[in-house]
Amino acid sequence: MRILIATDAWHPQVNGVVRTLAALVDELRRRGIEVMILSPADFRTVRCPTYPEIRLALATGARIETLLREFDPQALHIATEGPIGLQLRQVALRLGLPFTTSFHTRFPEYLRRRVPVPESLTYAWLRRFHAPAAACLVPTEDVRTDLAQRGFRNLMTWTRGVDPTLFRPLPKLDLGLKGPVFMTVSRIAPEKGVETFLDLDLPGSKLVVGAGPSLPALRRRYPEVCFVGSQSGEMLTRHYASGDVFVFPSRTDTFGVVLLEALACGLPVAAFPEPGPLAVLAGSEAGVVSDDLRLACLAALGVSREAALTRSQDFTWSACADVFLSTLAPYGKVAAERMSWAA
Repeated sequence: MRILIATDAWHPQVNGVVRTLAALVDELRRRGIEVMILSPADFRTVRCPTYPEIRLALATGARIETLLREFDPQALHIATEGPIGLQLRQVALRLGLPFTTSFHTRFPEYLRRRVPVPESLTYAWLRRFHAPAAACLVPTEDVRTDLAQRGFRNLMTWTRGVDPTLFRPLPKLDLGLKGPVFMTVSRIAPEKGVETFLDLDLPGSKLVVGAGPSLPALRRRYPEVCFVGSQSGEMLTRHYASGDVFVFPSRTDTFGVVLLEALACGLPVAAFPEPGPLAVLAGSEAGVVSDDLRLACLAALGVSREAALTRSQDFTWSACADVFLSTLAPYGKVAAERMSWAA
């Protein structure tokens, strides 16, 4: 089988969307499935306003149609609502090709933090974007319920996974930090709530892993906090292992793959009662959720690392791939013929 996945978020970006898609592609290829990623690497790009680390593709329908015909996929998935996703959606609709989509990011909330655009308008646009999809994949049941109440259709819950061969309990790094160590791994941007974590009155030390536009300002504002920048691979795992509690201060993430990575390293979680943490911690004793994040952090100190590790084992990329494949809309004979006629 050949699957084309279109995404505006891809390497070298470091975020949950990229981690999810990269892990999915690895799992699909292990199963012998041929996958093409249509990403900003296939187009000229420009810097994203207010977020120069992200490159926006100058995607065109003609270029996308050429790549589509060359690869000749049997199924299409549009992972993001950016320029690439928009152009592929337009081409697919014109050619009569079915496709699926996924909802990864609370873009309306993110946008409102930067410009005064009402969330209702952005959700209306997103609802229209996803409406033609055979299925729109969402990360949790709570997100599915929320979007359904906003008028989204064909919603399917698509959970996430974690790689236990990479993320696992390891010895702590000697970072010279006084314990207990409360840590977070995040893109350092306003919508991630990192400042909420840093403002908490907690014993011991705070460790922040990640990069982003807010990092220079936060380093100046919080000189007592240990900022180590972006980490990957084994060093990321070692940093997780160096914490005593993983703090997830975001109120806008739809899931939070970092939650699973932390648990797999034996790190209890403290978070707000938002869809991602609620889904990850449901029915377990692997962490604490509360609207009082300081209280959650202190309570999580009493959670065993074994409970965290055990909970992580309920999430696999294999199960994630199973759901993805079950919701695809492979081309039927009529769609394939339409594509041939349009050539």
